[in-house]
Amino acid sequence: MSKINLQIPEVSIREIRLGSITGFQGGAEELVNCSRCGLKDKSRSFSQCLGCSTSQAACMVILVQDAAVISHGPVGCSSCFHEFAFTYRVNSPLRGVEHPTQRKIFSTNLQETDTVYGGAQKLAKGIHEVYERTHPNAIFVLTTCAAGIIGDDVESVCGEAEEELGVPVIAIFCEGFRSKVWTTGFDASYHAIARKLIQPARERRSDMINVINFWGSDVFGDWFEAFGAKPNYITPYSTIENLRRSSEAAASVQICPTLGSYLGAALEQEFGVPEINAAPPYGIAQTDRWFRALGKLLHKEDEAERLIAAKRAEYLPKIEVLREKLRGKTAYVTAGAAHGHALLNLLGELGMKAKGAAIFHHDPIYDNENEESDLLVNRVKEYGDVPNFNICNKQEFELVNMLNRLQPDVLLARHGGMTLWGAKLGIPSLLIGDEHFSMGYEGIVRYGERILETIENDEFVKNLKQHAINPYTKWWLDQERYTFLKGGAAK
Repeated sequence: MSKINLQIPEVSIREIRLGSITGFQGGAEELVNCSRCGLKDKSRSFSQCLGCSTSQAACMVILVQDAAVISHGPVGCSSCFHEFAFTYRVNSPLRGVEHPTQRKIFSTNLQETDTVYGGAQKLAKGIHEVYERTHPNAIFVLTTCAAGIIGDDVESVCGEAEEELGVPVIAIFCEGFRSKVWTTGFDASYHAIARKLIQPARERRSDMINVINFWGSDVFGDWFEAFGAKPNYITPYSTIENLRRSSEAAASVQICPTLGSYLGAALEQEFGVPEINAAPPYGIAQTDRWFRALGKLLHKEDEAERLIAAKRAEYLPKIEVLREKLRGKTAYVTAGAAHGHALLNLLGELGMKAKGAAIFHHDPIYDNENEESDLLVNRVKEYGDVPNFNICNKQEFELVNMLNRLQPDVLLARHGGMTLWGAKLGIPSLLIGDEHFSMGYEGIVRYGERILETIENDEFVKNLKQHAINPYTKWWLDQERYTFLKGGAAK
């Protein structure tokens, strides 16, 4: 039975749909093995922080060029949205956007009285005001915890406004309390886009391939050119028209199954756009598989083999040089699930030893239900186990404890705010926000050079360690690192 149901306004959360978890201790191989036999989540008796689904939904739709976004809730719930506006403008050159448009972000600013009497009327008025001020091609309305608790009928308000204004007004149900798996917010935004924006294909285009991604640089343009196609990026920097016509693509690919699991399956199930089931191209073996899967789907196997041969001839000698320099070095990874697995692939490719990883959640299966999409499975098969594999929904106190114990040669992070903990402990730390930076054969070289540069330039973090104030006490740093994961009291 399909997990995708576009007839209902609210997406099924990951805990229910995929059996996703946020608590685990052990090794990567153990996790892979038990993922297929009734994996159970482990609770914590203490939790420091959590990611919010509303924020993840926002980062998908705020970066649509010709849309407006309304956060229906207290203004504080939209306090982090400015970072997406900043990301849009700073990263737009990576995507070739010559004239980035102004972001249109608003809040209904629910007050205490609104939580008593309801905020639906305020939302309706806000939608009309946003339209009059900005004339967007669509308006996305994000629900917050406050709106969900007081029970505002957001779907009806949006439907009435859409009829009156003549543009899509799309409710995205992403209250933070819905799910403790933050990536449910991605699913919520993509569910709304698939349900209300994407239209049945008028034609099938062999020259267009959907790329479900964040905001990384344009590596796909060069790759797809070999197949006579161009990328249609979803959603950062896309337009409403791009989204509507994504059903016409020859295929869909993902840079991160954590991000695109739901939309990839929805495009295939509801609109007939086949998804490349091979995991994203991180590492040599996986890049080979990915290009071959794309070539097979497009019926251009010869083009795929020529591209593989040319890239391997150009980059494998450079990769071997980096392996000799990095062999035996150790690293620790902290990132979201699929990209964290991708970085672990790179470590194996570069001959480095992964001492452990702090991964923000774990999906035992993706929406396409295909094991070939799972980078962690591939990592274990090709490069071996990863010890000290911690599934934690951004529990930084566990990360600090682990880094203090393991003392790797380098810390690799995907998200801002994580590398400072390595730096305070004197560990060279590397943060790269461009998720495309390490993709493909050339990505191994780019990332390997940055790792080497980071390890060799460690004077700053060594000095910082001598002067930094660590908020975590010796008591905590001496504790068993999973003290709170089992739910028991600290020793």
